This record gives sequence, structure tokens and C-alpha cells, in this order.
Amino acid sequence: MKSSASNPEGGNCVEFARLPNDEVAVRNSRFPGGSALVFTPSKISAMLIGAKRDEFDRLIV
Repeated sequence: MKSSASNPEGGNCVEFARLPNDEVAVRNSRFPGGSALVFTPSKISAMLIGAKRDEFDRLIV
């Protein structure tokens, strides 16, 4: 799945997929054949909670 804020024209998208073992894979959609990072549900949950709390806003220039 991709965010509705993704830029389809520039290909700037990050995709997430739930794996059969409930882990979550994350990849750059510009390189669909490339590697993916795999996280446990608790790690993804911690990241999403932080994003909802604006904890990562300083990373955006």
C-alpha cells in the first residue's frame, strides 16, 4: 500500500506490505525489484505513533 500523499509522477513513494508472518516490508516503489526492509509489527507501530505525534517533522526540509 502507498500513502495517498505519494507523488506518482515523480515516483516518490514508499510502499508497505504485510507479510504472511505479520511482519511488515517497506520498499522504495521506484525500485520494485530491489530490497525491502522488514520490521516487526511493534516496530512499525512505534514509528507510526511517532509520525502521528509529529516527532519526525524536523527531517522534512
